Order: sequence, then structure tokens, then C-alpha cells
Amino acid sequence: MGNISGTGRLVLAATPLGDAGDASPRLVAALRTSDVVAAEDTRRLRALASTLDVVPTGRIVSYYDSVEAARTPGLVETVRDGGTVLVVTDAGMPSVSDPGFRLASACAEAGLPVTCLPGPSAVTTALAVSALPCDRFCFEGFPPRKTGERGRWLSALREEPRTTVFFESPHRLADTLAQAAELLGAQRPAVVCRELTKTHEEVWRGGLGELAAWAEAGVRGEITVVLGGAEATGVPDPASLVGAVEERVADGERLKDAAATVASATGVGKKELYDAVLRSRRG
Repeated sequence: MGNISGTGRLVLAATPLGDAGDASPRLVAALRTSDVVAAEDTRRLRALASTLDVVPTGRIVSYYDSVEAARTPGLVETVRDGGTVLVVTDAGMPSVSDPGFRLASACAEAGLPVTCLPGPSAVTTALAVSALPCDRFCFEGFPPRKTGERGRWLSALREEPRTTVFFESPHRLADTLAQAAELLGAQRPAVVCRELTKTHEEVWRGGLGELAAWAEAGVRGEITVVLGGAEATGVPDPASLVGAVEERVADGERLKDAAATVASATGVGKKELYDAVLRSRRG
């Protein structure tokens, strides 16, 4: 890969989810030639490089959540000085619920080149195998860990018409699915993808209630959940959404922002919903 006319660049590179055969030739070349490889886990990076039979010639540094802020300025300077910085995570695309966004944002703000080596992503892989509608979808990252916050997060998806993709840890999956079944309906279609592209890959399809019962026995591995969109039921009465807006306000959002978010998800007019909240507050 290397630099063009001495110009440095930041390269975000997708890595295999599990099967090393999914690594692209461009990733192999980048690992071999980049000046710095910033890896979420340097041990995993070295294992992947060994499997791919490539020896990185550049400096390898760790770049995970706890050190992102401290190491970003130095990596930006490397790019500014003409070096190529390659960012890789444990699996999938950097910045997608993984390190990378902070550095990409800093480089973009500094007017430095940012490019990407496309490849595996758990989001689009799970969406494709889910067999749920994927002409329109949204990605929600990880659900909140606390029950109350997670409940509010799920409630915001009650009327979401698009297919939703999110990640979840295996030890919280059963609780999340059970709460989703309670708030969104036991028959709401969903798909749980476990260990995508790996030897023990599993794809479980069913209603939220059925999947919650299955997960109670315990689940291991990397989990991606695909949630079917809500069936169209017409535009709801703004008064019925006041509670959803107030929950977001209680979490620190401004009233106008909370009303806009809920209105966008439900098809209700922003002004109508905002006015409904004000009327409710006046009693």
C-alpha cells in the first residue's frame, strides 16, 4: 500500500469475524507495509498476521477503549508527518462499536486523508442471513446494561418500522430478549446470530418470546441480534407518546430533542408531539 507522494493517511481496515480466509489481499498488504498498526488487541493481531503468513514491518501499538484518548494525538501526528496508520479491531469494521471513530474524527478534523479497506462486518452479515427485510435498517450498537435504561431503549423501538441490528453480550442476552418480549411483544420476529463465520456458527429465528426461552439455558460466543420492524398500525395519537418523551427527558435530553426523536420513530409530527407534552405538563 504505502504512501502516495509522501502523504500520510489513516486506514480503517475490516478484519475477519472468525474465518481468516475472509481477509482481503488489501488487508494483508496493509499489514505488511503500514508504518504503524494500531490494534485493539495486539496479541490477536499477531495471531491473525501469523495465520495470514504476513510479517508487519511497522510499529504495532495497542489501541483499545481505555487508551484511545491518550494515543490518538500521537497517531494523528504520525499521519501528519507522512506515515500510514492502519487501524484494526478484534473482528469486523473499526468504529462500529469498536475503536476507530475517535482517530478517524481527529484526522478528518485535521484535514488528513482517511480511507477504508472494506470487508467483514457482523452488522451486514447478520442482516443478510436473518432473512428479515433489509431494504431499510438501523444499527443500535449495544443495549444499555441497566434494566431501566434498557427498557427505555427498547420502548423507543416499539414503533420502529425498520429492521434493527444490535450487539449483546452472551451473559445478558436472555434478560434482554425477555425484556424485549415483554415490551415489544412475544411474537415480534427476531434472529439471534452466534459466532458468525466460525466453526460453530448458529442462526436462531423466531418470536422474541421463543428466543428468550431458548437463551435462558445459557449462550456463549459473539452475539448479534436482528429485530424485525414493527408492523404498520397507522400514526399513533401524540398523547400516547408523551411518556416515551418524558423518559428521554428524564435521562438528560432536551425536550425538543426528545420529542423530535420519538416523532421520527413513530411518524407523529414533532410540533404535535411537543405540544402534547406541554399540555400534559399543564395538567
